[in-house]
Amino acid sequence: MWVKSRMETALTLTLILVVLELFEAAMQRADTLYGVVERLYFWYKKSIFLFFLIHPGFYYMLFVILATDSLNFYTIVIIAMKVFDIFYKLELIKAIFIKQQVPADLAAMLQWRIPGWFFLTGVMLYPPLLYYGLQ
Repeated sequence: MWVKSRMETALTLTLILVVLELFEAAMQRADTLYGVVERLYFWYKKSIFLFFLIHPGFYYMLFVILATDSLNFYTIVIIAMKVFDIFYKLELIKAIFIKQQVPADLAAMLQWRIPGWFFLTGVMLYPPLLYYGLQ
């Protein structure tokens, strides 16, 4: 029976995370922070479950940690950042669309233009951390 080496497994799992992060980036891409939150609210309105489903990298990371028994500093950092990201977005949705009470400083931030490369920060950050975490 052929068994993959640890390095090949780490590379395969990391490449899958790259694809999932590209999907997330494509789903959230907008010109401003308000546009990002608006796109996410579209899914949130349909169902909170759809909102969570457009964050597949989070669930994939939970799977990888359980499947490889790799709970270490790197994987904890990834999970913590993803949890913070998801709940920050939920809080923005709640403030903007549900409570409709947006502080002046947040209102100004919502109009800032976001450069296209910004959406690739997850692709540049999480896969290397995962690869190191699996080594």
